[in-house]
Amino acid sequence: MMFTGIVEEIGTVRRLLPGSLSVSLTIGIKTIAEDMHRGDSIAVNGVCLTVTDFSKTEFTADVMHETLNRSSLGKLKVGGGVNLERAMPANGRFGGHIVSGHIDGTGIIREIKKDGIAMRYTIDADGNILRYIVEKGSVAIDGISLTVAETGKSSFGVSVIPHTQGQTTLALKNIGDIVNLENDIIGKYVHRLLGLETAGKGGKITRDFLAKFGF
Repeated sequence: MMFTGIVEEIGTVRRLLPGSLSVSLTIGIKTIAEDMHRGDSIAVNGVCLTVTDFSKTEFTADVMHETLNRSSLGKLKVGGGVNLERAMPANGRFGGHIVSGHIDGTGIIREIKKDGIAMRYTIDADGNILRYIVEKGSVAIDGISLTVAETGKSSFGVSVIPHTQGQTTLALKNIGDIVNLENDIIGKYVHRLLGLETAGKGGKITRDFLAKFGF
């Protein structure tokens, strides 16, 4: 199961039913009900959730305690908008980048400003997320596949074209809002591989190491 970060529609939160350390979330929809089944995966603001019930106009999913702690879904309100994307079919077009729907944490919008025809968003994030952020690399913000425009010690920036602005919830965001962040999964795997391969060798990338992997 994977997503691409290309948002299909903006859904509307209809019901939030709290349980014991969980929430049953019902979202109003217009188009993604097509070919929907119980058990399907839907990315809601970048968080992979499982459909437990649905109709032509809405679907319901359970949000567990871990997800509430690690994402912004616990702050959703009835009437609010959410980005929605169905899992990519095997024969689907790959329009964004590999998105797992398992977010790495949250960030806070520090600045929003006009950038030519685009809008520039600056996001504050902690070091565990920023270490995987690279200029011109990919990042998913609330499930939206975006290209990193700049990086800093405590933040990073993205420029958002008018089409993306109009087809997602970014246009509804304000300074101080919390957003879900998922790093590029390839970068995370490479970082993990390098750490394992260099363990016990002083953490250095040697000539032999580079030759082994074709460099």
